[in-house]
Amino acid sequence: MQTRIALLAAALFANPALAQVATPSPTPSAAAAPAAAADLVPVAIDTSLGRIVIALDRGKAPVTTANFLHYVDSHRLDGESFYRAMHVGSGGLIQGGITSDARKLYPPITDEPSSKTGLHNVAGAISMARGAPGSATSDFFILLTDQPGFDAGAPGGTDPDGFAPFGHVTEGMDVVRQIFAAPVSATKGIGPMKGQMLEPPVKIIKAARVK
Repeated sequence: MQTRIALLAAALFANPALAQVATPSPTPSAAAAPAAAADLVPVAIDTSLGRIVIALDRGKAPVTTANFLHYVDSHRLDGESFYRAMHVGSGGLIQGGITSDARKLYPPITDEPSSKTGLHNVAGAISMARGAPGSATSDFFILLTDQPGFDAGAPGGTDPDGFAPFGHVTEGMDVVRQIFAAPVSATKGIGPMKGQMLEPPVKIIKAARVK
């Protein structure tokens, strides 16, 4: 089981096709200013299968939330996709982000682990996908079931920092489940990602703040 968790965790990184240096861009200024603990920012992700609304926890995860809002406000997620469904036990996750052009990526951000934020990788949580610590850019995942092994310092985990949750789904878990159940390719994907790539990907039509 520990080996399986290690393989699954190691596979939570951006699409290998984007393994190149992103164009430098200023770090979001909002990341430097901590917000109030109850500061939630609603964002709607409209997909070809329906709408998902997520409350981003700017109070507890200001750096990660500012990064995600940077992509949302600059419309860089529009036209991208959810491209992966990873099954873990009776549940798992869906993963999305920028796969079209690495020049759309902003610089990586500093990790905000669950041990710092108090947020956890539970059903409905949105977390950052990454390879090495401090390498998260645009890619994110939404959990269908609790995954405590993804938290920082989790027993049996292979990554002391874990994966950084920064909000939760407030509407559209039915859409998340539809994406999770969508067809996958038997041949696409590298290493542990093989057999997890959605075919076709589910398009992100638009991501925007909810007014």
